[in-house]
Formats: sequence, structure tokens, C-alpha cells
Amino acid sequence: MSAKTSPEQPLPVRTVLQMVAGWIGKLGTVWVEGQITELTARGGTVFVTLRDPVANVSARVTCPRGVYEASVPRPVDGARVVVHAKPDFWVNRGSFAFTALEIRPVGVGELLARLERLRRLLASEGLFNADRKRRLPFLPGAIGLICGRDSAAERDVLENARRRWPAVRFKVEQVAVQGPYAVGEVTEALRKLDADRDIDVIIVARGGGSLEDLLPFSDESLVRTVAACRTPVVSAIGHEQDSPILDLVADLRASTPTDAAKKVVPDVGEQLVLIRQLRDRGRRVVGGWVERERAWLASMRSRPSLADPVREIERRAEQTDQLRDRARRCLSGSLDRAGDDLQHIRARLIALSPAATLERGYAIAQRPDGEVIRHAADVAPGDPLTLRFTDGRLPVRAEADPEPSS
Repeated sequence: MSAKTSPEQPLPVRTVLQMVAGWIGKLGTVWVEGQITELTARGGTVFVTLRDPVANVSARVTCPRGVYEASVPRPVDGARVVVHAKPDFWVNRGSFAFTALEIRPVGVGELLARLERLRRLLASEGLFNADRKRRLPFLPGAIGLICGRDSAAERDVLENARRRWPAVRFKVEQVAVQGPYAVGEVTEALRKLDADRDIDVIIVARGGGSLEDLLPFSDESLVRTVAACRTPVVSAIGHEQDSPILDLVADLRASTPTDAAKKVVPDVGEQLVLIRQLRDRGRRVVGGWVERERAWLASMRSRPSLADPVREIERRAEQTDQLRDRARRCLSGSLDRAGDDLQHIRARLIALSPAATLERGYAIAQRPDGEVIRHAADVAPGDPLTLRFTDGRLPVRAEADPEPSS
């Protein structure tokens, strides 16, 4: 119950602290999970600082030495543990602490199970999909590097990158890469580099380590921060066999920090060789095309119509003369044959003509209208007639035929 107080009737400090201790005492025993950041043994008591695995929150834990030694294996700095504790408030010092009743180290199997559940959750949200991963720039102007302080991973990345491309620029953020402060510092460095418009790609690098050492890089808040970055992120955590969740959500995974430098920065020697090869290939292609066009042009020029245009005209003139002579010969032959045929027809007409008969001493009797008289019975006495001879005509008149002599 809340106490009634006023400026005129305040409560002494001991009373308020006793009330706080009473409230806290009503909580009873609880199971608490965290990471040990400090461990000190004095006499029969072990003093531990237990830090929240995600948030920047910690609490003091006092543990009887017997409880501490009963835990197998014994917890050490950096270990993840589950503590069965009773919350206490020390009135005399005004401080809060847990009194440990039992300590259980969090086993690797349990950690793996938790990571697998988180991995399935993030996969269902599509954070691992290949279509959301961005391509790295061919030659980044500036590279953001998140690594441990004075770490071998930093040296590997910087030395290999500058060996490949001496002009490459880095902005290095040195942070804690393991322990209780790693998640917060790496997340803050990511946000800082992502906000810098000069940074084209970010590398998160760390050397190898145990599963517990690499746990910060499987933290959900850190992974979601990487997924929200606008700048492409390269994960270079541990060695080839290490696979934190950060590798799955990053835009590119490098097996080692050295491999990250090779994948992010092109090799100037290789690029010069490639440029030389492409230049030679371009020259061969252009040279081949020019040679083909030159051969085609030579072929066109070698054709008779272009090589000697006058000769073509002369050849056409010769063809015209030949055709003209041939036409003349054909026409002359046709005329000769027609003349021969005409002579034959003329001879036949002459042979069949009455004029030829008249020339042999015959005459043709005709009436004045030109009708030929073929029979004597057709003529009556006194009918005018015309006798046609070879050299002219003679008009006559018919008389009665004398009677035939007996």
C-alpha cells in the first residue's frame, strides 16, 4: 500500500527503503538469463555482474561459493547462464541485487535451438531472399569497415584491399566484436556508416571464434538493422565453417576478412589485363571487319562493269551489231524464201491462166456483160458476142449454124 506523505509529514529514508525491500521481496524467486561480464570471488561469496543478452542493462548477483562451484562447468566471464535467484534490496546500502540459488550454463545445444528458431522466423519474413540482396558497386569510392580494435581482421581487409587497388579509401569504425557490448556498438556503427552518403559498401569483419564469441552477429536486433540498411553490407565473420545469421541477411557473404577485401575491391592488375585483352579483341574485330570490307570492295572493283566500263559498252555494242546482222540475215532469208514462193505461185498461175490457153490459138466467147459462154446451145442467133484473143477483143454476132452435110 502506498504511504500517505506530505511536505509536512515526510517519511525517513529507512522507512522508504524498507517499503521498497518489502515490495521486491514479494516477487519471490525467478529464473533469469544473461551473460556474465564480471566475476569476482571474495571469501565464501562470488560476485557476478549479469548483463541482458540484448539491451544495455545489467544487475548484480551474489552467489554463495558452494552454489557457484556446484555448477558444471563453472561459469566464466562472457558465459551465457540461467540463474535461479531471489531478488533482494539491501536497505543499509540502498542497492538491489539477486541472490543466486542455482546457476545453469546455457549449453551449445540450447543456443543452437534458439538460433534455429530465429533463423526460421527471419526466413519466413523474407529477409534471406536473394531478390532483396543488392549488387556491390564495381569500384566503391569509400568503404565502411566495422571491426575489432587493432584486430587482425582489420589488417587483413586493409592490406589486401590496398594491395589490389592502392587508391581505395576506408572509413574504419572500431567496436567490440564480442561480449555484452558488441551488439550495441556494431549496430551504432552500422547506422552511422549507412547515414554517410560517401560510403558505397559496408564490411562487417571479425576473426574466427567459438559459437558464444560469434553470438552477437546472430542477434535479432543487429540482423534487422543490417536488413534495413540502404548501403550494401558484406558479412566477413569468422572462417569458412562459421555461419552466423548475419551471413544470411547480408547482401554478400565472405568466408574470411581477406575474402571480403577480394570481393569488394577489384584487382588493378587483373583489370589492366582484362582491358588489354578487350582492347586486343576489339582491334581484332575491327581489323577483321575492315579486311572483309576491303575484300568486298576489291571484289566489286574487279568486276568488269567497274574495272573497264568502256569495255562493257563495247561488248554491248558488239552484241547490238551481231543482233542487227542476225536480224538482217533473218529478214533477207525470209524475203528470199517469200520471193521463191511468189515465183512458184506465179508460174502456177501462168500455167493455169486462160491467157496461156489463148496464146496457143484459142479464143474465149463472152457476152457483152463479160459472161463466158461455155456451150453453143447457150447462144441464140443474132446475140452480140465478144471474142477474146491473146492480143485483143473482137465483137461478133451469132448466126444460125448451117445444117451439117450429109
